[in-house]
Amino acid sequence: MNSTKNFALIGAAGYIAPRHLKAIQDTDNILIAALDKFDSVGIMDRYFPKADFFTEFERFDRHLEKLKRHQNITLDYVSICSPNYLHDAHIRMALRCGAHAICEKPIVLNPWNIDALSAIEKESDGNIYTILQLRLHSAIVALKAKVVSEAKNGKYDIDLTYITSRGKWYDNSWKGDESKSGGIATNIGVHFYDMLSWVFGAVQQNTVHHREKHKASGYLEFENARVRWFLSIDENDLPQSVKEKGQRTYRSITIDHQELEFSAGFTELHTKSYQEILKGNGFGLSDVRKSIEIVHDIRNASIGKNGEQHPFLSKIGVF
Repeated sequence: MNSTKNFALIGAAGYIAPRHLKAIQDTDNILIAALDKFDSVGIMDRYFPKADFFTEFERFDRHLEKLKRHQNITLDYVSICSPNYLHDAHIRMALRCGAHAICEKPIVLNPWNIDALSAIEKESDGNIYTILQLRLHSAIVALKAKVVSEAKNGKYDIDLTYITSRGKWYDNSWKGDESKSGGIATNIGVHFYDMLSWVFGAVQQNTVHHREKHKASGYLEFENARVRWFLSIDENDLPQSVKEKGQRTYRSITIDHQELEFSAGFTELHTKSYQEILKGNGFGLSDVRKSIEIVHDIRNASIGKNGEQHPFLSKIGVF
């Protein structure tokens, strides 16, 4: 029996697509077709130069149907790397094709979208999976094991700081449109919120101290942790020491004032995610719900003052 699976990919010109292309190749599967409205997809030559490519959804959809009906080529998985606001529709398309969906995060923008997809999934032959690669990172797995084994008397104190500079293009792209990306916390923070809820338990408090287009900050309290968080795409928020090195990204998670080192080990996490999905062990809709609820609440919350403020807020003159 041939164990090779047929994949299609939506969003082939995007930043994250090469990781999916590599994962499909690394797991010895085949990409039969790809879609993107932009045709700058030379990266496909490195992985699947024989894959059919389309810039129009309608022709892509028709092609997959023709392969099934006229060549008996079954589509097994659709990898979805499209803009956030299109994930819901593209997942539905994958299920209509009888395939499983593998969707980048955030899988959807609102909790009720999960409910609707769950109902459709139950009526379909396919499953919906998402990429939560931090749950597979060795340092995060070890942290979760430590939290479980320590059974600490009290809560961990955590500072999450993530600044990833973006140029002027950002505001003119779909990422700069909150209705399409979900805003700053959703676009660059959702994987951190998923990791925190996976390790430290249920959310008990979610307060937003500052929220604007390019940065946001707040306080999250979990069952086992108190978290001060700060997210930004403004290079002016970078620490001076980082600027002096010519770096444009700063990422730090401290737990009880000790830095969590997890900068290494990211290279193969998408491949690991695919390996687990192909074994039937991927992360599904129930796994992703907490993080989607967190970012939805951050997006819609009134600005408050409960909980400790992140120290970077004083640097930007907010408190």
